[in-house]
Amino acid sequence: MEVLSFDFSTLASAGFAILLGTFVGMLAGALPGLGAMVAIVLLLPITYNMSALNSILLLLATYQAAEYGGSISSITLGIPGTPAAAATVMDGYPLAKQKSPGKALGYSLAASTIGGVFGALVLVFLSAPMASFALKLSEPEFFLIGILGLLGVASLSSHDKWKSAISVILGLMAGTIGMDQFTGALRFTAGSLSLMDGLSIIAMVTGLFAITEILSMVNGNLNQSHRADSQKIKVSLSVQELKEVSKPTLIGSVIGTVIGIFPGLGPGAASWFSYATAKRFSKSPETFGKGNPEGIAAAEASNNASVGGSLLPLLTLGIPGSAAIAVIMGAFIIHGIQPGPQVLAKEPVLVYGIFVGFFLTTVAMYLVGRMLTPVFGRVLSVPGSVLVPVILVLSIIGVYASKGSYFDIWIALGIGIVAYLLKKLDFSIPSFVLAFILCPLIETSLRRSLILSSGSYSIFFTRPYSLLILLIIAALVAMAIMNAIKQNKQKNFQNMEKGV
Repeated sequence: MEVLSFDFSTLASAGFAILLGTFVGMLAGALPGLGAMVAIVLLLPITYNMSALNSILLLLATYQAAEYGGSISSITLGIPGTPAAAATVMDGYPLAKQKSPGKALGYSLAASTIGGVFGALVLVFLSAPMASFALKLSEPEFFLIGILGLLGVASLSSHDKWKSAISVILGLMAGTIGMDQFTGALRFTAGSLSLMDGLSIIAMVTGLFAITEILSMVNGNLNQSHRADSQKIKVSLSVQELKEVSKPTLIGSVIGTVIGIFPGLGPGAASWFSYATAKRFSKSPETFGKGNPEGIAAAEASNNASVGGSLLPLLTLGIPGSAAIAVIMGAFIIHGIQPGPQVLAKEPVLVYGIFVGFFLTTVAMYLVGRMLTPVFGRVLSVPGSVLVPVILVLSIIGVYASKGSYFDIWIALGIGIVAYLLKKLDFSIPSFVLAFILCPLIETSLRRSLILSSGSYSIFFTRPYSLLILLIIAALVAMAIMNAIKQNKQKNFQNMEKGV
């Protein structure tokens, strides 16, 4: 096996690989429809002629930077560059329009960097125990975690709770479209083979955010633009501004790392979990969705923290924590290295090189982000009459590039029109998205749990960890009921004072 040494040439080549991956990842993340997976797959072939360490760091840097890059178009255009950046749109785009695109991008870059560092620290110091804990969880726990996520929708809901609940149901219904994984039956496809694999997440996100934004711009003043002077595009934060988002950044970092460890969840679910949790613990939850920096910080810290979390089970158990990490696992195999419990003993220099290099990928992301992000901050100074065709073309290209399907383009357009009407009627788009993302996990985990228990629901009560999650769910439901009763009493009291 190749022996790795940290001489000058090794460090120089590793640094170049990290910078290349950072640039490609940030660019792919910023372009709607591409994202981390496309960038990693495109770079994988060139790793054949690279050392094991350099090839892995190249792909990790790409993954890390793409998660931040997704926030760039989310903030400047209102279009998530990656599915995981959909939560960032909620507050990033309003803040960019109302106050400063540079400030919004600054919150994103700072939170992404802190989340990346947090994930790296957890990767180094807690890899073995946390991965072992994740291994103890099974299908019943994954199902209940999905239900716990749906309860978090209450924090993302519209003003009308019933409309929010309907949005959740619609999201779950959309998530069931396609082939049944257990029976092979086609569900809700209307005879179309193009829907066999279900609705594309890229088409879904593009329709929900890009097409709806285009329709909103067309319905408004197309000549309107937001002046982007040198101060407004300056990507920097004061110490006080960092302190103000320290709590949501920590929340996002912790949740992102933990969720990253669980295979099948990924950064998309992590960002919405973090966003909902940050809103619940915020002193001003009513400002979420209107340009609150806390929403940006929580979502972006979570995105990048999940990268380190998803790498944990790969190095310690040989199980990739996300689809992107599964592709990166190919770089290990290409060089004859099998990730898992024995990799630290057999390849200690490689593993420690990955640990150190992972920190450097975060540093590179911050430095490259500081240099390139201000350029993107000038997008808002372009009038809507120019942005609309550009956004439409980029959206169509992004959707087509994801799977090479013209059908997905029509799906995105159709979903965009429906979502625009639902948004006008005050239905909750975030609730729909989160339900859609969690639907496969909830359905497959529930059915597998019942198969394991021969149809008995007792499996959810007899396992210690599932029982603990059930208690948390019960506590959240009880808190929601108590808050509803309290708000109802306050409303009745105010009506009595007004003599109604």
